[in-house]
Amino acid sequence: MNIGNSIVHTRKMNIYNNLSKEIQRIVMSNGELAKLVTPELLERINIDPPKDFKFGDLSTNAALILAKSVKKNPRDLGAVLAREIERIEGVASAEVAGPGFINFRMAETFWHQQLIEILNSGISYGRSDIGNNKNVNIEYVSANPTGPMHVGHGRGAVLGDVLANLLEKVGYEVTREYYINDAGAQVDTLGRSVFLRYREALGETINEIPEGLYPGDYLRETGKKFAKIHGDKWIGTKEDEWLPVVRFFAIEEMMSLIQEDLAALGVRHQTFTSERSLIEKSSINEVFEELKQQGLTYQGVLERPKGAEVEDWEEREQLLFAASKFGDDGDRPLQKSDGSNTYFAADIAYHRDKYRRGFDQMIDIWGADHKGYVTRMQAAVQAITRGKGLLDVKLCNLVNLLDNGTPVKMSKRSGTFVTLREVIDLVGKDVVRFIMLTRNNEALLDFDVSKVKDQSKDNPIFYVQYAHARICSILRNVKEIFPDLNIDDPALAAANFSEINEGSGLDFVKILANWPRVVEGAALSGEPHRIVFYLQDIAASFHAFWNRGNDDETLRFIVPGSADKTVARIALARSVAIVISSGLSVIGVEPVREMR
Repeated sequence: MNIGNSIVHTRKMNIYNNLSKEIQRIVMSNGELAKLVTPELLERINIDPPKDFKFGDLSTNAALILAKSVKKNPRDLGAVLAREIERIEGVASAEVAGPGFINFRMAETFWHQQLIEILNSGISYGRSDIGNNKNVNIEYVSANPTGPMHVGHGRGAVLGDVLANLLEKVGYEVTREYYINDAGAQVDTLGRSVFLRYREALGETINEIPEGLYPGDYLRETGKKFAKIHGDKWIGTKEDEWLPVVRFFAIEEMMSLIQEDLAALGVRHQTFTSERSLIEKSSINEVFEELKQQGLTYQGVLERPKGAEVEDWEEREQLLFAASKFGDDGDRPLQKSDGSNTYFAADIAYHRDKYRRGFDQMIDIWGADHKGYVTRMQAAVQAITRGKGLLDVKLCNLVNLLDNGTPVKMSKRSGTFVTLREVIDLVGKDVVRFIMLTRNNEALLDFDVSKVKDQSKDNPIFYVQYAHARICSILRNVKEIFPDLNIDDPALAAANFSEINEGSGLDFVKILANWPRVVEGAALSGEPHRIVFYLQDIAASFHAFWNRGNDDETLRFIVPGSADKTVARIALARSVAIVISSGLSVIGVEPVREMR
């Protein structure tokens, strides 16, 4: 098989997948090995880039993976495989290193073919079909509809949205969902808070907000809207009469506010599911019946919580779910001792609803404070789907909002925190989306609004955008020297790439060719921050190469005396811009053509 030429015809597979399949073919064509190697072992064969290209272009663990099963020394087996790997067209050499790794170098023409692939694919470069159109439900944000979102909600929103983009890029059918927590004490509190502002809108003097109600100024506008619609109709009525009406109105207003903030961040959900609607459909009772039929519920007494004394704890019988049968460290209550349902019961009903809508693969984005809730929820999904459903939970840690290293004070609008919308208005949605992914989602994130305004390499989004803008500048400048030169992507793909060699940018191509692998890895691991890390690496490499050109004229992208060399180098620069644009599109960030 001709690896180099096959890439163009198999765009939905990256070079690592192609070479892995070639090595699997080599193993299975060896009669002695084929008898002893299982499909599971073959799937464990990896192709990886080395940490330093001086060791080779690519490396495989094939000999290490197979040696024990075929009863051979890894280095000896590696030598056998290396000879066969060298026969793959596009491979220049292969050798055994260390305990049995096989390092190999690809011919320059192989890497030139990757440039052609990038230029022909555009920003769709990196797409694959490994998802096989499988349905995935991603539920993210799901902030209580009690007010504007804070910066922490924004981190979960970006994580969920970019993960959805990634999964779509590798071939999954993704539904983006928001779960509206519109039942329970917090929305009753919202209703009472809005009713207070309603009275204020009708002229009543409201001094200090009573303890337990929401103090934010945003509720003044909601109270005014309610007063405009209803006048003084509800003044003097009993709470059980006005609360349902005010609560419904307030939830609608808060969800509208939340959706406006999310839209400002570039986030839009396809599906909104109401907790109250599930309760009204008796979904929780149906859950109890299903779990009872499986023998997974019982009346029991929870153990006393470990650690410090809990003042309100008492030994009492409750309806419990046998979560311990599914790996949880204890059984969990479905009902309180007074017979009312727990939040956990409602959450089970919600995930059962998702499964019944056709989603056996579910991803939830939660705050890190819900870490202790993960195992019980996964146990419940296993139970309610009879082992057919899978719940993956991604946790988002806190965001420390700073201004030149100093914590930012609370917002008057919210009353207790800085709102997400205030930050978006201050630095822009693209900056918010990018910075939210500069650390693993489970790590604390410092978001310094002053630093993200700096035009320096210490500002990660500036550094990436500057690389793209520099390339756009090159494309504009080349027209001044070669006004008749055709530099559209098809023309660049037809360039003579012999000019691109080890001394003039070939290492760039090796990094760019890693993009499809980065996309698949980030999607399957659920780690969108890998995309930002990769873009920062590309930008750093590009700026370093640019600086080398400042010192050595032979490395510059535009060569005044040679149109052929210029076209080849412009093709390289344009390929870098394409991959940066592809990465930014996954993040939901618009690449810039000029820095202002």
